[in-house]
Amino acid sequence: MTNLQQIEALLFVAGDEGVTIAELAHATEFAKPAVKGLLDSLTQRYVNDDDSALALLQTADRYQLVTKTSLVNVVQRYFTAPLTTALSQASLEVLAIVAYRQPITRMEVDEIRGVQSSSTLQKLVMRDLVTSKGKADEPGRPNLYGTTDYFLNYFGLSQITELPPLVNAAALDELQSQANQTVPLMPSGEQQTTENTLENEEQNG
Repeated sequence: MTNLQQIEALLFVAGDEGVTIAELAHATEFAKPAVKGLLDSLTQRYVNDDDSALALLQTADRYQLVTKTSLVNVVQRYFTAPLTTALSQASLEVLAIVAYRQPITRMEVDEIRGVQSSSTLQKLVMRDLVTSKGKADEPGRPNLYGTTDYFLNYFGLSQITELPPLVNAAALDELQSQANQTVPLMPSGEQQTTENTLENEEQNG
């Protein structure tokens, strides 16, 4: 693993939100001047490599990986592909996370999935299923994503509360802490009736 690989990897996972020299220095434990030198080397490498589709963009104090402007047409065709095609498994995963956890940042989606979700999110935005709901109050001010009215129409919902319930982490943690308590598999009333029936059968038997 080289120093340049570490910087490139962090730029990749940072996605469209970008990353600062300070953040790169913290993650790699490199000195800031060394990080700046590596960013300059990476920029030059992309410029000189005609077979590379990437470029390094600096906006204010943030750096991000982008595709070269010469590829704008092919990238645009990808993101504007026929919207009648079914959603991919990756799109459904990201959409479910956004729907249940909104508003949510792209980095939070990545953490839940364990993979980079930038392009999938962008495609969902293009399909008008997901939209930006403002900026998170944290370093870098990343976008917050949520579902749209078209999302409701797409899935035949009147409002977001009609989504089927999911077991959340807090509920699982609570159940896990109840080490000596048996969790019933049916409502308590039905369970009591079943237990009484079994007792009667044992007595009659």
